[in-house]
Amino acid sequence: MLVLVASLQVKPGRRDDFLTAIKADAQASVAGEPGCVSFDVVVDTEDDHHFVLYEVYLDQAALEAHRASPHFAAWTEAAAEVLVPDGRKVTITERLLHES
Repeated sequence: MLVLVASLQVKPGRRDDFLTAIKADAQASVAGEPGCVSFDVVVDTEDDHHFVLYEVYLDQAALEAHRASPHFAAWTEAAAEVLVPDGRKVTITERLLHES
């Protein structure tokens, strides 16, 4: 499984817009993409404009399907408006162990 971890800094005054856009993307991903295992959005306890996304996909094809989806296109458009330029770092890793 692949894990996408994204650190995102939201522009001042755009937090609500960010939350609306990312919620739509996350919900559509989990509900409509069989290859999306989970999509978590967490907020920094010391900076309420810093968020981390933790997305789990079955494989590379599932991640590519996510990136080709209409809801991801809508998210990309919103991200351009609400995120701090150069305030995004995305890492893709392979999940080796998961304990629940």
